[in-house]
Amino acid sequence: MSRRVLVTGAAGFIGYHLSERLLKQGDEVVGLDNLNDYYDVRLKEARLERLQKSSAFRFLKTDLGDRTGVEKIWHEVKPEVVVHLAAQAGVRYSLTHPHAYARSNLEGMLDVLEACRAEKTGNLIFASSSSVYGLNQSLPFSERDNVDHPVSLYAATKKANELMAHSYAHLYGIPCTGLRFFTVYGPWGRPDMAYYKFTRAILEGKEIELYGEGKMQRDFTYVDDIVEAVARLTSKPAVGNPKWDGKNPDPATSLAPYRIYNIGNNAPVELARFVSAIEAATGKKAKIVKKPVPPGDVLATAAKVDDLAAAVDFRPKTSIEEGIQKFVDWYRKYTA
Repeated sequence: MSRRVLVTGAAGFIGYHLSERLLKQGDEVVGLDNLNDYYDVRLKEARLERLQKSSAFRFLKTDLGDRTGVEKIWHEVKPEVVVHLAAQAGVRYSLTHPHAYARSNLEGMLDVLEACRAEKTGNLIFASSSSVYGLNQSLPFSERDNVDHPVSLYAATKKANELMAHSYAHLYGIPCTGLRFFTVYGPWGRPDMAYYKFTRAILEGKEIELYGEGKMQRDFTYVDDIVEAVARLTSKPAVGNPKWDGKNPDPATSLAPYRIYNIGNNAPVELARFVSAIEAATGKKAKIVKKPVPPGDVLATAAKVDDLAAAVDFRPKTSIEEGIQKFVDWYRKYTA
């Protein structure tokens, strides 16, 4: 049956791919985005142009900081499912523009929660991040690990989003599912991400900056794998865990309808191999300048995804070589 799904950040990287996936399976999608200029707005507009070819897609330009406007949209649309992906992204950008994160990631999340409360939304899915694991060095990261030591403001806002969602799940019974994404990449991606910048620089014969001697590891997750997991979760609202014990609390679940999942490839890749994959896909050698690890970055990420697999019978599995080749093929066409 067709459902009405509201996707915030629909002109963004993951929001675009998810909207396209939902449209293909027959859902009606209402996309929200403020089309800010954090990166080239033309890329966002190109994504939207593709979505708007479907009569089942409706775009509304709005800012989640506009509380009255958000409430009116929810009341008009009455979404059965909300996927909240709009946020100010970027760990390093949070070091120089901290207030942007308070407005977008904290106030924006509050407006979404309040609108879901007012309209009794039956399933809220929201984007968290692997960055919440912070100083934790126990790999792979589990949803049951402590996440009280973030190392960037961006990570702190994502941890705050999880706490805010739990309070609304507890107080108002809103089913809330938080998704900790692990370094998402792929076609139509963000120009501020390393794989995009490296590909552009290598093709143009320019230098790239490689941090931590290339030994840093990331659990790169291809966007189609992310979207497949999210799409499946839109049909699986969070429910309370009847075995939850307040004396030994499970951070991933609750008595309230609340759930946290990792979505990662469960196959961390050293940055040196990551660069090699881009070299192979482009057919060009990288000019590498080695740099120390920047503030706010963690040395390694890896996702434990057993809970996700148990919930929706799916594990991300696209290799870095396969995913990077698909990205480079898209990049060449897009920039031709």
